[in-house]
Amino acid sequence: MLYQYLENSISSPQLFCLVAVLGFVVAYLLLARRFNFLPRDHGRDFAVNGAQSRGKIRGVGVIMIPVFSVVVLVFCPISIESIIYIVLINCVMLSGYLDDASDIPWQDYKKGAIDLVIAIITMIIFLRENGTQVYFFGLSFNIPVVLYFILGIILIWTAINVTNCSDGIDGLCASVSFVTIASFAILFKGNLGEYADYTCVLLGVIAAYLCFNTKPSSMLMGDAGSRALGYAIALLAMKSQHPFSYIILSLVLIIDGGLGLIKVSVIRFLHRKSFMKNIRTPIHDQLRSEEGRSWSDTQVVVRFALIQALISTVLGIFLV
Repeated sequence: MLYQYLENSISSPQLFCLVAVLGFVVAYLLLARRFNFLPRDHGRDFAVNGAQSRGKIRGVGVIMIPVFSVVVLVFCPISIESIIYIVLINCVMLSGYLDDASDIPWQDYKKGAIDLVIAIITMIIFLRENGTQVYFFGLSFNIPVVLYFILGIILIWTAINVTNCSDGIDGLCASVSFVTIASFAILFKGNLGEYADYTCVLLGVIAAYLCFNTKPSSMLMGDAGSRALGYAIALLAMKSQHPFSYIILSLVLIIDGGLGLIKVSVIRFLHRKSFMKNIRTPIHDQLRSEEGRSWSDTQVVVRFALIQALISTVLGIFLV
């Protein structure tokens, strides 16, 4: 592993920059190849402008996440715990990619069950290696292990799915996720330890993807990428010891994708077909629709990212 050599040769800020650049360069070069084995998007008839994605390369998360994993394993400090998380984030990615590559989309129950299993395994490992002390602004307290286990599963499952649901416009999910991940790295760098290095790699990979995904995009990360980003965000929230900050630092993702999950759940399980009847979900579709504010795709992406950046800045002011 090159990390030991680099640690003795350069400063921590230089290492952060180096791994971010490496993540960007390797991901960019591989994404530029446009591998023929990757599936093509079929478009989505139910989404606003959904037909525009038809024929684009889909599922490039299967390139992004392995690049992230290899750069971390070679150039960053590693522990048994972090290796397990790298394996798990690739499992999340793979489950999304298999859905991307399938001619018949997987059922929500199947994906939800996979997410649940991965969340349970993650929490077992996390609680074996970490305490349950958490911070909430100026407060510090310990959460009972059983309660933390349950809340952690909910956090991981929710983060995976709301991030996935927000991936419906060129550049939207990646841009907002970039802001959220960067916010965790900046605000909680001291608590994250080696995971701050991993965050820099992931930001570099996302930046490379955005070079190809900004409108008009030539490729989509698909469930393979968006689900893995959601998992990474949940893990950062817990490793930062500020798990409740997920609600604030991912607020745009939660509102955009989360309301859709709530709507589907209420209609499906409570049979309330009139629930949120006049609101399109995800919310970015409502804002682009004629019934909504008729924002352009670019306006949605830029405004959502700026809103999340402003919210994160406000949190930072209260935490300093």
